[in-house]
Amino acid sequence: MMPGTIPASVRLSSWGWRHAGRRDAAVRDLDLSIEPGERVLLLGASGSGKSTLLAALAGVLGGDEEGEEFGSVLVDGRNPAQQRGTSGLLMQDPDAQVVLARVGDDVAFGCENLGVERSEIWRRVHASLEAVGLDRPPEFPTAQLSGGQKQRLALAGVIAMQPGLLLLDEPTANLDPVGVVEVRDAVASVIERTGATLVVVEHRVEVWRSLVNRVIVLDHGGSVLADGAPDEILRAEATHLSAAGVWVPGVHAEAFSPGDLGGSDAQLLLEAKDLAIGRPRSAIIATGLSLQIAAGRTTVITGQNGAGKSTMALTIGGLIPTRGGALAATPALAAGAADSPIRWRSRELLGRIGSVFQSPEHQFIAQTVRDELAAGPRALHEPADAIDRRVDELLARLRLDALAAANPFTLSGGQKRRLSVGTALATRPKLLIFDEPTFGQDAVTWRELIALFCELRAEGHAIVAVTHDREFARATGAVEWRMPDRRQLVDAASGPS
Repeated sequence: MMPGTIPASVRLSSWGWRHAGRRDAAVRDLDLSIEPGERVLLLGASGSGKSTLLAALAGVLGGDEEGEEFGSVLVDGRNPAQQRGTSGLLMQDPDAQVVLARVGDDVAFGCENLGVERSEIWRRVHASLEAVGLDRPPEFPTAQLSGGQKQRLALAGVIAMQPGLLLLDEPTANLDPVGVVEVRDAVASVIERTGATLVVVEHRVEVWRSLVNRVIVLDHGGSVLADGAPDEILRAEATHLSAAGVWVPGVHAEAFSPGDLGGSDAQLLLEAKDLAIGRPRSAIIATGLSLQIAAGRTTVITGQNGAGKSTMALTIGGLIPTRGGALAATPALAAGAADSPIRWRSRELLGRIGSVFQSPEHQFIAQTVRDELAAGPRALHEPADAIDRRVDELLARLRLDALAAANPFTLSGGQKRRLSVGTALATRPKLLIFDEPTFGQDAVTWRELIALFCELRAEGHAIVAVTHDREFARATGAVEWRMPDRRQLVDAASGPS
């Protein structure tokens, strides 16, 4: 065990939490004990309260203005908020944990707040960056990291603190397949060296199955559905767990029939030729990119973390300018507007291209889920009754109808992702661009999203998705377009992705 690390215990008694302004409790009547050194995989349907539970164990749920707490939760016998340094939390949204402008300073931030000696801090910084596979120097700007790289950065900052309770909320969600293995192995190494107690939230069991010694499954009400040794629980409760949305190894998603992929005669909507991409005021990430997007076809953009996938999505979506080459919409998509999407006014873009960002919160503008879905159609001055019908349909289809009056920012990660997908669908654009569209979904909501995407494609919509989800590509009959694995840069610095 690493000096200074004392594995923590967890005790919850009739514990629950209700978000402010919500009648339903995210978690209720939860009784649970976790012994020091246990390694727990926390499973459950989207919205079952997994992230809420981790926030409670880390002592960061917030005050009375954010919600109401019931029962008791103790870490090493004390209120988690009083256990400074005992818990280390990796949140679902890595952007929420980036604090400082440089990579090394950001990793060091937690250690500095714990009063760790300076020489020891920087030893931990370098060791943590190496452990999570973040190949950027300490002086590298955090603003220029991709979403997956920020996820590694946040994990490095957590493990550098050497907490006795390691809380990880979907730590591999935005990582490429190689990164998934690297991060899982980094966590395994930390647990082996420190003996820390581990609670990790994931939807897909197989990644963490070999590392954990206990599985806890929450039901839709936040109560315990199953609890025990991984093999025992997965064998005895496989059918039940799969129906509840757990990704059980060996229980496959239902087959989809994506149908005709669209031949060479499919209607062309958008074409990139010899394209160069990069964020404004940052270095060019990649050059020489060519891509055709046609109606009735699904294209998945794949590649390593940091290769520029998200930047490519923003560029073809008309949200940031190209850095060279050509990007042109055909008359079938432009419909009388200019041939370059970046020149379109907001209303012109809204009815032609719908974009879903990697972080859902970055595009929420309304105070309720219903108003969020209605915002786009209202901006297009569609009739009120037509808007109401479409919003009702989306609420039901995306399993958000019970949350229509909720603030979007109080939703779970998976619910936020489905809402962001719904906002893009609400204006019925011909081209839909999604960045990690299945992030945070359980098996049930994943299948429902896939069915929805297949229907959209069959109706003639073009779909472009940045994703590491191989099953998404298979189930939607997608054509893969891969970003170059090595960046082609104009200078030594690299840009965001």
